[in-house]
Amino acid sequence: MTSRTMRAGARLAALLAALPTAGCGPKLLNALVPDDGYRVEHGVAYGDLPRQRLDVYVPDELTGPAPIVVFFYGGGWESGSKGEFRFVGQALAARGFVTVIPDYRVYPEVRFPTFVEDGAAAVAWVRRNIGRFRGEPRQIHLMGHSAGAHIAALLALDQRYLAAAGIEPGTPESLVGLAGPYDFLPLTGATLKRIFAVDDMAETQPITFADRSAPPALLLHGENDGTVRPANSEHLAAALAAAGNRVELKLYPNLDHVALVAALAAPLRWLAPVLDDVTAFLRATPPPAS
Repeated sequence: MTSRTMRAGARLAALLAALPTAGCGPKLLNALVPDDGYRVEHGVAYGDLPRQRLDVYVPDELTGPAPIVVFFYGGGWESGSKGEFRFVGQALAARGFVTVIPDYRVYPEVRFPTFVEDGAAAVAWVRRNIGRFRGEPRQIHLMGHSAGAHIAALLALDQRYLAAAGIEPGTPESLVGLAGPYDFLPLTGATLKRIFAVDDMAETQPITFADRSAPPALLLHGENDGTVRPANSEHLAAALAAAGNRVELKLYPNLDHVALVAALAAPLRWLAPVLDDVTAFLRATPPPAS
């Protein structure tokens, strides 16, 4: 083993040890991912407020309009920043997807459903404007991790949000959820009870809207996830399948909540084939008819 390989191994070992620390993993991962093969348009406004900004990752070599992935990060509906998830933008851009990562307002500035409405506004911006980044506006896929998967799932399953943002039925083409809370009642934490202080709690749960109109879905979860129970993905997958939808469920042994999304990053793809599974699913989803 060369000294360079030993140093790389030591860096990865330190990174893996740090992953369980909230907020630490993304920053370290970004320092290790490639910074070429794509360009980034930072801080594009999709609304008037400071948190209504998004980053667009465009692959360098596109032969034609490319499918789009809008990725919503997690953070318990309380935190997060699009800049922390360059490793996700790089991973998807390297597979040929124009990738959009929006910020959205979080608690305590806002409560449910405002962050979902921000997500809808971001998708509406994409639908109207992504053509100038060589994206195909008729091929928008929604993806998210943790709280971001909750937002993506509500946008995909509860058609009222995108309709209110001016998007016609048929968007998105698919849903990819990583470790999402889709069926998490009853609420147990005081903060969650404040975030989701609504009269009809069923409105907060993506599983409520798992009907025949749902787009194809890929639900991914680590079996060792102690933050969001894998049963959330299992329950939603079962409900979507029972309604007659195309749905795939993948559970990864030995992955926890953070390692699942970290496995998208170039240095950690040996953890599990998360990126390969996402890519295969997206490419198998047919584009809309002309």
